[in-house]
Amino acid sequence: MSKESFLVFVPCTMVLLVACRNNYQNNYEELNPDAIYFDYKIVGDEQSNNITVKLQYRMGGPDGRGWSVPDGGLVKLDGEVMEADSSKMSGVWYEVIKPIDEFEGQHEIVFTNSDKEYKEILDFKVMFLKTKVPAVIARGDLVFDVGGLIAGDLIRVLLTDTAFYSRGVDRVDTVRDGRISISRRDLDNLKNGPVTIEFYRDTEKELAETTNTGGRLSISYGLRRVFELRDTLVPSSPGKPRKKG
Repeated sequence: MSKESFLVFVPCTMVLLVACRNNYQNNYEELNPDAIYFDYKIVGDEQSNNITVKLQYRMGGPDGRGWSVPDGGLVKLDGEVMEADSSKMSGVWYEVIKPIDEFEGQHEIVFTNSDKEYKEILDFKVMFLKTKVPAVIARGDLVFDVGGLIAGDLIRVLLTDTAFYSRGVDRVDTVRDGRISISRRDLDNLKNGPVTIEFYRDTEKELAETTNTGGRLSISYGLRRVFELRDTLVPSSPGKPRKKG
């Protein structure tokens, strides 16, 4: 590269970097406040024992970049102010992690910009497995009793084994009488050996108060168990009687 080309390249690069930085930050003066899309996600699982609440305010719609609330605005969960975090890929978001036993019940999310307040009330129910899953299960029809659900809830059911070519099970079931059933025919898609079964309750709904651009609340919660699948349960053989004398 010649000296002249380098002198041209450096200022152009600096301009590009500044432009990118300005794009990464918010320019509230140029943004129509009614063009903010509210994207609320609540994700948790029994294994981690935590619930993550992640709130994003996206510019222009559900696929827009995360936007930072300007001075004078706040994002609060149950009266506590949430701090902003950010990345170059996703933009800005607001996140808090809570233990599961502290999060069950009703919650209030409040977003305040410079001139308006938006509230969302949600009721979080913890899904739990009533059925104790044994370490070894024989092929046959299986029934799992699940608590924390209501009739008509949709549950995603996943069963996977360690075999490379197995199809496994991946489907969405409707909960009936608090139960989820796995048929013997389903288990034919799995090889004998360690099997992981997972239940996920995934729900999504529109928010009650948003800008004209809209918003959604997505909730996902999962349960996971591991057992060994066999064709039949082999009873343990009794030990040989000891000889007297």
